[in-house]
Formats: sequence, C-alpha cells, structure tokens
Amino acid sequence: MSQPFSFQIQARCTQTRARAGVFETPHGPVETPRFMPVGTLANVKTLTPAQLKDTGAHMVLSNTYHLHLQPGEKIVAAAGGLHRFMGWDGPMLTDSGGFQVFSLSEMRTVAEAGVTFRSPHDGAIIELSPERSIQIQNELGADVIMAFDECPPYPATREEVIAATDRTYRWLKRCIEAHRRTDQALFAIVQGGVYPDLRQDAARKLVELDLPGYAIGGVSVGEPTTLMDKVVRATTPILPEHKPRYLMGVGTYREMAQAIAAGVDLFDCVIPTRLARHGAALVAGERWNLKNAQFREDFAPLDDTCPCYACRNFTRAYIGHLVRAQEILAYTLLSIHNVTELVRFTTRIREAILGDRFPAEFAGWLAPAPQASEGEETAAIADNIKND
Repeated sequence: MSQPFSFQIQARCTQTRARAGVFETPHGPVETPRFMPVGTLANVKTLTPAQLKDTGAHMVLSNTYHLHLQPGEKIVAAAGGLHRFMGWDGPMLTDSGGFQVFSLSEMRTVAEAGVTFRSPHDGAIIELSPERSIQIQNELGADVIMAFDECPPYPATREEVIAATDRTYRWLKRCIEAHRRTDQALFAIVQGGVYPDLRQDAARKLVELDLPGYAIGGVSVGEPTTLMDKVVRATTPILPEHKPRYLMGVGTYREMAQAIAAGVDLFDCVIPTRLARHGAALVAGERWNLKNAQFREDFAPLDDTCPCYACRNFTRAYIGHLVRAQEILAYTLLSIHNVTELVRFTTRIREAILGDRFPAEFAGWLAPAPQASEGEETAAIADNIKND
C-alpha cells in the first residue's frame, strides 16, 4: 500500500535554495511553491468552492479554534468531514489554534497543560490542550494538521521566547502521542522568535522527531521583515530536504519570493480576501483602492494579463462602482482576483525555478524592501491575520 503523503523535488534553482516540487496528499497533489488561501470558518470569504478552484488554488486552510466554537467538530465529522462539509474536494490544512494563543492574548491563560480561552461569543471557558487540539483536528479531517504551539509575541525577551519554544517542543511530543489518523499528516512548527540561534536549536530538535512536514511559525507578528527573512534563512537549511516547508501567515510578494529563495514551499495569509473586503485589488505587486476617483471612468480590466473571472468580464470602473455602492459582488470579484493574483505569483516563480530563471526574473522582489516601509507592512499583515 502506497503512503498517502510524499514530497518530490522536481527542480532546484542553481543560484538560490529555491525548489519546485509536488506534495502528494489523499485529496490530490499540491504543486510548490504555492500560496494557500485561508478559509477560517470552512469557507474562503465570499467565494464558492468552484470559484476558489478557478483561482488555481490547490490547498485551503481552516481554523481549528474557530470551527470548534462554530459549528463544532462533531457536526463537521457527522457531515463526513471538512471536505464534504464545505464542498471542497482538494487538499486541506487545519491550523491547531496555536495562533490564537498569540492573537487572543487578552482573553487566554497559558499553562503547561494547555491554554484556557474565554469565548468571544458568550464568555464561556474553552480549554485547548495539545491532545484536545489534535482530537478536534482528527475529527475535522483535513489532510494536514498542525501541532499545537505557543507563538510568542514581538517584541519578547529572549527568556520569554525560550520558554515558549521549549513548551512548543513538549507540546509537540504530546501531539504526536494523541494523533490517531494515518490519512492526516502532522506538521511540526518551529518557534524561536527573532533569535536565529533559538530557531536553529528548535529546528534540530523537531527534525529528530521525523514528521511529514515542517512549518516556520511565529513570524508576521509585528517584527520588521528583515528579521523575518533572517530567521527564515537561518532555519530552512536545517529542515529536511525531502519534506515540505511551510511559512505560516505570510502572503506578500517580497516576503514570499525571499522565503522561496531560502527553500520554503508553502504559504498562507488572509490578506487577499481581507483587502478585497476593503475595496482593494492586488495588481502587479501594487495595492489599488478601487474607491479612488481615477477608476470611475477606467474601462480596462483590473489586469489585462490576469485570466481570472473578474478580469475577463468586468472593468475597473464597474468594480469601483460596486465598491462605492457596497454591493456584495464587489467583494466576490476582488477576492477572486486577489487570490488568483497571489496563486499566480507563486506559480510564476515555480515555472521560473523549473526553467532556472528565478533570480533573474524576480530580482526586484528578491531585493530588500525600503527600510521605511518594512515594519508598517508586516504590522499590517499581522493585523489582517488577527482580525480576519
């Protein structure tokens, strides 16, 4: 019987650590590098599964903590699992609820046993331990599940980061013991804050546990992007070559390109749908506010190189009109385009790696960002993730 998961590298960049590969899952292959849209509550906001498939997305994320609150993992399991429940037949990943340890810090308490949250809905006490997180994810039924971890904030002292990183390792071993399904791949998460040596030490310990994949967590939480790049470049060489590497919560052009150059394969972020709900389009690396007067009589598509439904059928003027009128269709069209744009960005990088053209074709994105904008952009990403 063949294994349900495998990762094959098809090509390597000769000038960077970038690689193009295929991650095989029980619900189909994921070609890497790849951006993965976020469907927190078992849907990518404003999009049907058919629209999502048309964006070129291969793998979709959902959130363990939020699905536990609503509708509950028992209901999802009774429906036949997350894939059937939401009508998505492709690969899926569920995070562990560990990010909510960071993002809901004002309503949680961390202890060795686990984390106690106060429900934002009714104030009820919610206890989430490594074992409970894995049990919930086993019932939800995603292809890839994440270990329960403690994501330290930025800034945090070295001592605070050491404590969170050590606890993440102890919790991982409990996650491994609790995991019950062979058709789900459990990924470990490397923590360590902005300290490269702590990241490397943590990665070495996690690799010894020989899990199907490895994620770099605890980034995009307010730190300058230069520090994000530094810890990614310090961490990836230690992670196994023959297993997928996932940079959590990152979905901006420059940061994805630089991480791919460091050897990362998978990315996720809420930013494309979050921007869409604010009337913004991602076009050729820029963010356009469709409310602006310049688009009122602009009858060109958002991007005449983009194959998405929105660009094939509608103009900037029309979508801008919908945004100003607060029509729901505006958010659907912009979400279709923005998700397609980030998936296309990573697939274009994949094609460049396969043709050994990556550094030349993406030189602009591989260069450091202007210093003045780094902290602002990363803080904005963290805010987007927290509030989606």
